[in-house]
Amino acid sequence: MAERGKIEKVGLVVKSGSRAAIHTGRELADWLERRELTVTRDETLLRATGSDGAAFDVADDHDLVVVLGGDGTLLAVARSLASDVPILGVNLGSLGFLTEINRSELYPSLVRVLDGDFQLEDRHLLDVDLVRGSGNGGSYRVLNDAVVTKGALSRIIELSLTVDGNLVARFRADGLIVSTPNGSTAYNLSSGGPIVHPLLPVIVLTPICAHALTLRPVVVPDDGEVEVRLETEGEEVFLTLDGQEGTSLARGDAIRVTRSARRARLVKVSGRTFYDSLRGKLRWGGLTVAAHLGSDVGDPDGSPSR
Repeated sequence: MAERGKIEKVGLVVKSGSRAAIHTGRELADWLERRELTVTRDETLLRATGSDGAAFDVADDHDLVVVLGGDGTLLAVARSLASDVPILGVNLGSLGFLTEINRSELYPSLVRVLDGDFQLEDRHLLDVDLVRGSGNGGSYRVLNDAVVTKGALSRIIELSLTVDGNLVARFRADGLIVSTPNGSTAYNLSSGGPIVHPLLPVIVLTPICAHALTLRPVVVPDDGEVEVRLETEGEEVFLTLDGQEGTSLARGDAIRVTRSARRARLVKVSGRTFYDSLRGKLRWGGLTVAAHLGSDVGDPDGSPSR
């Protein structure tokens, strides 16, 4: 359990364009202020409510940030916070690996959080430095992944991959995913990469549709540097960060990925484990009673019979 103090200032961030998130955010702000807490609202919530209250700023000190929406909203907040502020994710979407609770659990969970009855789980981020052959680069941060991938109409591209200066492979593929353990259940999973427990100190390297069948995903320690360099000329290639930011790449450009000193501190209050999420979100319901008895009768979605 991580150290924490009394909660006095709470930031609210809602999913843009979500009526459910805005409605819940308005109710939650009133609920918190009735308890004499200082509440800041993001621009979406301020515009929707016409409030003249304090605006949420990622550079400000908060004791807690509540994110109402889904994993995408939480990813954006986790990347942008200037300090390791505890984040409570409330899932108003469909999947929600990162968000801790659903709408019906919001107020009972917050009562516990305000009483100090919760845990903090640290998820480390990755720093991504783009080094261009032209000299103009950029620095980014990701909680899920950095992806180098070809454009829709581009041909297969050639990449070189090194870890701590050691050449791992020079290969042709549609791209490469550099993922945190946290992001292993995102694009990495869809591309055939391994599911990794989110607290392991590793980086996952997963080729996308590699031209060689022997080129498989690799898991490496996160205390070194991973470099991916584009060797192909004349093709449309992009660097995408957490699926939300991106920029184009040219031949000779390289991305260098290291473990960030920053971390995302997720509030845990539901008691659900990572394995509970795997069973629930990925429908790993296990064998039905009928299947255990040797019958082929069972629920079509694989969930246990009732």
